[in-house]
Amino acid sequence: MRLVRCSWMTGILLSLAVSGCTRQPARPDAARADRTVELQILAINDFHGNLEPPEDDLGGAAYLAAHLRRAESSAPHTIIVSAGDLVGASPLISSLFYDEPTVKAANLFGLDVNAAGNHEFDEGWRELLRMQRGGAREGGDEDFAGADFDILSANVIVEATGETLLPPYTIKRFDGIPVAFIGLPLQGTPTVVVASGVAGLAFKDEVATINTLVHEIRQQDVEAIVVVIHQGGYPAGGTEDDCRDFTGPIIDIVARTDPAVDLFVTGHTHRHYLCSLGGRPVTSAGSMGRYYTDIEARLDRASGDMTITGVDNVPVTHDIEPAADVAALVDEYRGRVEEIAQTVVGTVTADVTEKPNERGGSQLGALIADAQLAATQDEGADVAFMNAGGIRTDLLYAAGDGENDGEVTFAEISATQPFGNTLMTITLTGAQLDTLLEQQWAGQPSPDILMPSKGFSYTWSRSAPEGEKVDPGSIRIEGEAVRAEGRYRVTVNNFLAAGGDGFPVLAEGTERVESVLDVEALEEYLREHSPIAPQPLERIRVVP
Repeated sequence: MRLVRCSWMTGILLSLAVSGCTRQPARPDAARADRTVELQILAINDFHGNLEPPEDDLGGAAYLAAHLRRAESSAPHTIIVSAGDLVGASPLISSLFYDEPTVKAANLFGLDVNAAGNHEFDEGWRELLRMQRGGAREGGDEDFAGADFDILSANVIVEATGETLLPPYTIKRFDGIPVAFIGLPLQGTPTVVVASGVAGLAFKDEVATINTLVHEIRQQDVEAIVVVIHQGGYPAGGTEDDCRDFTGPIIDIVARTDPAVDLFVTGHTHRHYLCSLGGRPVTSAGSMGRYYTDIEARLDRASGDMTITGVDNVPVTHDIEPAADVAALVDEYRGRVEEIAQTVVGTVTADVTEKPNERGGSQLGALIADAQLAATQDEGADVAFMNAGGIRTDLLYAAGDGENDGEVTFAEISATQPFGNTLMTITLTGAQLDTLLEQQWAGQPSPDILMPSKGFSYTWSRSAPEGEKVDPGSIRIEGEAVRAEGRYRVTVNNFLAAGGDGFPVLAEGTERVESVLDVEALEEYLREHSPIAPQPLERIRVVP
């Protein structure tokens, strides 16, 4: 994968997308050294509790710590920041212990600032406060002391008090020169987390929040300002660092933000990029700790201004000795989770993947929907739907550590659905079911197709306008046409049931009954129906 290394002067990117440009190491002369202070900002985002390497040759908390420490040793002043989703949607080694292991690892590798991301709210805002302050929870560690770093949420307001849930910013001093770090999640967080997790909170506009705080910060004689925000963009190159045809919400945010902000460290989109938007650097380090961003800055002693002099996305390779203290922490939790993780819960005859076909259905989505339907038969479920965004990895046939070909372990099914959602069975009318299907295209750059359980089918048209994609007469349950005035029991996870992922009609469902965890439903289904073979995906049909 190509890395782009480019030079910055007076905060303006000279040639970011030009192949072969190199970042020159800072060599301040003695006179400039007296006038300036060199600052190194090391940034990660979307770590998602990946304590173990998510790839064979990249990432892992112990290797990340070693890289950060090596970089830190080469600079007189360093701060380490995270642009959100440090925790949440995590592998079992972290999620089984409520992500306490990840917080402990971040404490060890010296994280200073974390902007709350949407996944920091997966288990509710009170749990987020516990992550910051510490405190025991059943199933966690009795002596959990919380985060040594600052978790910031500038635009998250507790409605009962009018105060921010967590501090909006922090000011750090480097050789006496103050630098402000504003941290915040995306305003749309309530649409992508369980509603109960953010009940009583208001998420304010990112730009209005930042601009108000910039004024407040500058009143304190602080000129160097960094925004660490859990929102981002999409380079056309996919995961390349260049910003050809760059798109995404961060563009408008940067454009409307006070020019006093010197740097934007971003996340959420899981891309890595080094961009210049309006002459200001905008960075992201991908996801899961596979890269970190090395940002070189110069602080002017007289004015307090910050100039970005270099940016680079650095791969967290394994050609370095892993940090012993972090490795020991990971080993401890690996041992604690191993017996549960390696329990075989079923078998598959071939890979069952999350990759959708041309009609929008996926093998794993179908399997999960079938499991959820089976688990809620006592609640009268007629159909279950699974959202693609809730599926994070595949079930593979090839043997992993300590298992045979075709065996599926608890660790594997936990990785497919790492959010800890519960199943909710609600009542919708046939008309509402039709609305639900139409909402798969509502306001979406690409359709967000729900995978239905067996026995449910419908047909949609590629050429039909939004709002008329689905033929209502084609919607059937067990071969029977769905009647607009009919009442049907529908099972979804509690995130969807609250209107998440852009399906507000689900929040209108009545006679709501909450039941088992989504992972428990899949585990039980695999135990009863293994071996599982991939099925023909005929539930969703398309007319040209």
